[in-house]
Amino acid sequence: MVRGRNMLAGVLHGKEDLRMERIGVPSIGPADILVRVRAALTCGTDLKVFRRGHHARMITLPAPLGHELAGDITEVGSAVTSFEVGDRIVAANSAPCHKCFYCRRDHKNLCENLLFNNGAYAEFIRIPGPIVDCNTHLVPAHVDYRAAALTEPLACVLKGIDDTGISPGDTVAVIGLGPIGLMFVRVAKIAGARVVAVGRSQVQLDRAEHLGAEVLVESRRGADPSDEVRRHTDGGRGADAVIEAVGSPHAWRQAVSMVRPGGAVNFFGGCPKNTVVCLDTGRLHYASIAIKATFHHTPDHIEEALELVSRGDLHAEDFMGDEAPLDDLRSVFRRMLTRSGLLKTVVLPDHGA
Repeated sequence: MVRGRNMLAGVLHGKEDLRMERIGVPSIGPADILVRVRAALTCGTDLKVFRRGHHARMITLPAPLGHELAGDITEVGSAVTSFEVGDRIVAANSAPCHKCFYCRRDHKNLCENLLFNNGAYAEFIRIPGPIVDCNTHLVPAHVDYRAAALTEPLACVLKGIDDTGISPGDTVAVIGLGPIGLMFVRVAKIAGARVVAVGRSQVQLDRAEHLGAEVLVESRRGADPSDEVRRHTDGGRGADAVIEAVGSPHAWRQAVSMVRPGGAVNFFGGCPKNTVVCLDTGRLHYASIAIKATFHHTPDHIEEALELVSRGDLHAEDFMGDEAPLDDLRSVFRRMLTRSGLLKTVVLPDHGA
């Protein structure tokens, strides 16, 4: 029992205003659980929230930050029957209502009442009842906390692969080789695709090759790699599918120019608010290009992601770089602001994790 105690947490107060504070350990209700965070992972979305000081759907400031985590249950609500104190768990950062217009149409990622949860950069986090019910899972004994915490971002990638409609034998181009782009490389390879990886540095390209990319294309600043990508496709027609994992108008336009007629483009990377992108309407129409975009994940994808990690189809170390104690969190985010292409940092509230 830890109620009444204080804990260390990274609390975001505004634009680039992240403070390490002593706050109360969260109280839980009958349907909730309290989790001691053993590993939390940095995320591009958290960096965007840090840089911009807001996120219309995910967080209301000031608030504890972070949403990729795994840990141990230290307290369970009186109505909780599926878990008990001491369980090793991974919890997603959201839960759909299962009742609204979009949930009834199997678009749970677009739930009109989607409940978000933040606060992974802390010693303890409360997992609300709806997330306990449908998006919290026991971590198998052979899976460590770092690997389990990869479940949430991997679930987003799996949703992106499903939305794009990738089949065995397809040539898939992935633009952007940060942690999410690298996950796309690996999952597309597992799905039987031939992967063309497009990145800005040799380090990124080497990582992509290690994860299964067969063709490596360097994207130099100010240059368009589209011709080079098409050169490595059947008849120079273009990739069967292109996944944009950067989040820039320039990369969105490149994605459209790389895909073959009849192919699909997934604008997975979210551009800054109020961004407008101009695309070649003639190419979109007369080449019958399917335009997709993927937001978030569903409970099914969370479950599938944990299964992939449990089977060893993905190895956490391929997507993670440094480790840092919780009290170094501000320094971690400062590094993320100034350096691109970083792998995820593992934030360890407990040095014994």
